[in-house]
Amino acid sequence: MDASLKKRLSVAATKIRMGVIEGTFNAKSGHPGGSLSVSDTLAYLYFKEMKVDPKNPKAADRDRLVLSKGHTAPALYSALALKGFFSSEEIKHLRHTGAMLQGHPDMKGTPGVDMSTGSLGQGISAACGMALAGKLDNADWRVYAILGDGEIEEGQVWEAAMFAAHKKLDNLCVIVDNNGLQIDGPVDEVNSPYPIPEKFAAFGFNVIVIDGHDFDQIEAAFDAARACKGKPTAIIQHSVKGKGVSFMENQVSWHGTAPNKEQYDQAMKELGDTLAALEA
Repeated sequence: MDASLKKRLSVAATKIRMGVIEGTFNAKSGHPGGSLSVSDTLAYLYFKEMKVDPKNPKAADRDRLVLSKGHTAPALYSALALKGFFSSEEIKHLRHTGAMLQGHPDMKGTPGVDMSTGSLGQGISAACGMALAGKLDNADWRVYAILGDGEIEEGQVWEAAMFAAHKKLDNLCVIVDNNGLQIDGPVDEVNSPYPIPEKFAAFGFNVIVIDGHDFDQIEAAFDAARACKGKPTAIIQHSVKGKGVSFMENQVSWHGTAPNKEQYDQAMKELGDTLAALEA
């Protein structure tokens, strides 16, 4: 990846993270930890990989994204606002009564959201249905589904994985955000899903393991996913929960806790300093 693109994506990811902090602070609730860990992936998807048009969010030939781990909606909303689907001012009204942006994605109320999610394990099934529809229509658009590593403890995920491989849905790319922590603690202590790559491989997937914060590896993985024919791809990305905010990183307590004013100020200063360094 050339330096200019990497810089542009790094700037986008940092701004997405700032939106996560802005939204959860103003909501006084939400899920910053997993939103921050997936921000680099969303930056790559919306600003490099996916074919989407903010002026025509329901375009028939668009690529689709299903945020199966729907509680990390603050990152999705921040990415959509940055892309131009709606005003960034909406971020400040996250989770407020009557606001556009609720605690989980709503495809009927938010431009750019392709699937309503929140009940963990179900989003990948919807993504499989979309991918199969694309195959039946001989369409060239692709479907991306982002899952949490705690989420894949749900049995429905593996039913969907079996279906995806059986139907040879090579237009489907599943991203597992393996940050190692879920609401109750480390995933390997709660109900270990490990080894994740071997499980997806056993279900018939093309499997790629990456550092989820390295844009070179992210680019190579999505390029390889597009090139793979005859089977779906699972990208297992190792990531850091709370990435980008020092006191949130690798802390399970930030799974579903909003920052107070002092924490908000510190987080925004850290991210602001990161952004300033990138834009210098």
